[in-house]
Amino acid sequence: MNLINLQKFANKLYLYKIPIVPKIIYYIQFILFNSSVPYKCKIGKNTKFAYGGIGVVIHERAEIGDNCIIGQGITIGGKSKETNVPKIGNNVYIAAGSRIIGNVTIGDDVVIGANSVITKDIPSNCIVAGIPAKIIKTDIKMSDYV
Repeated sequence: MNLINLQKFANKLYLYKIPIVPKIIYYIQFILFNSSVPYKCKIGKNTKFAYGGIGVVIHERAEIGDNCIIGQGITIGGKSKETNVPKIGNNVYIAAGSRIIGNVTIGDDVVIGANSVITKDIPSNCIVAGIPAKIIKTDIKMSDYV
């Protein structure tokens, strides 16, 4: 069993307007994986959680693209007094312990280093790392890194 499977199933039930069951699945995944990945958030095709998704927290309005890999202990959420939340592109690798906070857009084909804190937009085809995250390499090919 993997967190993504539970979230996708709960999301389908939510989209078909089936009440209560998605909330039950949410609490089951919280107990099993110590994670908060709401059934309302949009997660693209072939996106995976590393290590089953242990300790992942995602805002319910966050959008995550296709073919992403999300490590353990990740937070993707908003800031106080801001209504917008992160939008993550396709083919993004988010390493363990990273935080993506606020009204942030992450481009396609991005590698986010472990324990990075992202508070500003990140363009496509780059590697970022640090606190706060800075671009350390550009014009990358994702297949070389993942």
